[in-house]
Amino acid sequence: MPKFSVDTSAAEALEGVEAVVTAADCPLRFGPLLQDRPALAAGRVRYAGEPVAIVVAKDEATAARGVEMVHVRYAPLPFLLRPAAAAAKGAPLLHPELHTYKKAVDDIYPLAQTNIVSHYRMRKGDPAAAFRRSAHLVERSFTLPPSDHSAMEVRSARAAIDADGAVHIVTASQAPYTVRQQLAEAFRIPAGQIRVEVPFVGGGFGGKAPVFLEILAYLASRKVKGRPVRLVITREEDMASAPCRLGLEARIRLGSDNAGRLQAAEMTYYLDTGAYSDTGPYMTKAIAVDCTGPYRVENLYCDAFTVYTNHTYATSYRGFGHESCTFCMERTLDALAAACRLDPLELRLRNAIGDGDRTPSQVPVTMDLVGDLPQCLEKLKTLAEWKGSRPLAVKNHTVRATGVACFWKTENPPTDAISGAVVTANSDGSFNLNTGVVEMGSGSQTHLAQILAERLGIDAGKIHVVFPVDTRVSPEHWKTVASLTEYMAGLAVLRAADDLLCQLRTTAAQTFRCPPQEIEVAGGRVFRKGGEGGSLALKDLVAGFKDSGGASLGEPALGRGVFMLKGLSSLDPATGKGKTGPAWTVGAQAVEVEVDTQSFTYRILNASTVIDVGKAINPAAMTAMVAGGMAMGISLGSREQFRYDGQGMPKEQNLRTYKPLHIGQEPDYRVGFVETPESEAPYGLRSYSEHGLLGIPAALANALSSALNIDLCQLPATPEMLWRLAEGNNP
Repeated sequence: MPKFSVDTSAAEALEGVEAVVTAADCPLRFGPLLQDRPALAAGRVRYAGEPVAIVVAKDEATAARGVEMVHVRYAPLPFLLRPAAAAAKGAPLLHPELHTYKKAVDDIYPLAQTNIVSHYRMRKGDPAAAFRRSAHLVERSFTLPPSDHSAMEVRSARAAIDADGAVHIVTASQAPYTVRQQLAEAFRIPAGQIRVEVPFVGGGFGGKAPVFLEILAYLASRKVKGRPVRLVITREEDMASAPCRLGLEARIRLGSDNAGRLQAAEMTYYLDTGAYSDTGPYMTKAIAVDCTGPYRVENLYCDAFTVYTNHTYATSYRGFGHESCTFCMERTLDALAAACRLDPLELRLRNAIGDGDRTPSQVPVTMDLVGDLPQCLEKLKTLAEWKGSRPLAVKNHTVRATGVACFWKTENPPTDAISGAVVTANSDGSFNLNTGVVEMGSGSQTHLAQILAERLGIDAGKIHVVFPVDTRVSPEHWKTVASLTEYMAGLAVLRAADDLLCQLRTTAAQTFRCPPQEIEVAGGRVFRKGGEGGSLALKDLVAGFKDSGGASLGEPALGRGVFMLKGLSSLDPATGKGKTGPAWTVGAQAVEVEVDTQSFTYRILNASTVIDVGKAINPAAMTAMVAGGMAMGISLGSREQFRYDGQGMPKEQNLRTYKPLHIGQEPDYRVGFVETPESEAPYGLRSYSEHGLLGIPAALANALSSALNIDLCQLPATPEMLWRLAEGNNP
């Protein structure tokens, strides 16, 4: 009997079933970094929920019946559910053929005959000597579970293939140009024959950046001779089959002098990328790049491994791994503060990174590049009403405590990532803005409209944003991820605006009979410096101008702007030296809890965030975005996890049992901004969209650890886990 086989004969015989697709229809492998994932399980199934077949039918009910008639035989294989165990020598191999997989990028380092997809190192100074001279040493180990993105809209895609071979994809994706690229490369279709459309997307959080259903929808359409196929998975399928948030195991060791100043750090991270690599290696790289948090650490030894397990495979999630490594570092720092008998916030102030320091990847630090963490911490003292971390008794068996955490993050895009913008004019003096940015509730399009309006000197209400993305007509934007939209697309929009203004000045110069440099644009009008000759409305110039004699002057105005990242590099494989992102964003957070020390239940009273955003161009919208991240952080820290049984079968595959934070369960959110402009960014604005999440789980765990006198190194912090820790039982 074969180890794994799929019998589709009964399903294919069902009336109304048009076709059944299996791995035999597509022997290719896919992946953005390492091509290790088949479209449908081939030869073996590596995680519970991995797709094995697609039934294409005339209606949804028939397709559902057809799925029940597909018979699959499995033979048990050894399984691995902990990344550290999977990385150990002699562990069963999930991908024996790992050494044969094609790499899509150069800076990924699979280790043959292991489950290690990639390994990144940070080497700085002399940690061994620094540990020997340290007055205080602390060490902690951490286990963090995978979890779900839980976007309001599940993943979906439609595909059709025209008679001439042109492919049309409509998808809920954060990365339409990546969809086009992967389809073109895998199936050898000219990119110009692939059209990818993205309407409004009902939430993404990184989970809709991978290319997943689009490939399956294309295969299904191809199987039925190009007819349109719609593929929408249920919530249960979305949670079991689609890529999820990473799990992590880590060990952190810190050494400090008597004053609490960090002397050395030694770190080992095992990132649980699940059954396939997807973006796991780059999340591992991102963790390594920012492993110390925003602190001065001159002596560092860090190893970060991407490891296969039999879990659902992992992909990008809001924070790109930083919410996990921040938890590990910030919990260990609280342990160090206790060892040094220092206030946890004061310890962080003493170690805050600043001018003249170097990041873990040895990038020289300036305030312009990183921001002002000390100012964030000082402002947090007031915002969170910080009185120290010691618990305060409020009534019988009830105490209150506050935990603090800091965060930072830089990005890990391709070193040549691009973005573009086109601005066209309307006869009423308004303008249309077209970019490749996907709208999914992040507010990026609003900020891009504000950036354009500011540069043109008009009201933002006169900017009409083209929201749907169409790869045929929208300028390419790398991906709507990594909080880079305002930076990359913002610079492209500024360049498009400047291009448009240059054209308008040229036309106006001919009209006013003066050099273009004497023309100014403001308040929706164009005039000559000094006011000589009056002024003209923008709407009178955008299509050229006709003088009193009827002669045409100038040209119709159309602004074009493009941007490509510069100054970035790959990391040195031996030392980790290099620069992966344009800049950093820093911030500080606090969470106050009220805990029943008998039942181990607790209430989260308030959560505070102070973040250096560079420039608050839309304070209300930015506050809402940061608060949304804080809500996700509280949900992750207090309740969210994928639980698996002893054989790797997920226990929660629906929102009846997997319960994210609900409206009405949220605390008081307090948000403050520090403004240290980033000189290369549009109007000084720093990346900030993901950052409200990053330190909240750590601050929550620090507060609970203080309130209950426990050492919380696992998440989520459920009352049962707190009870087990307090009673000395292994969670």
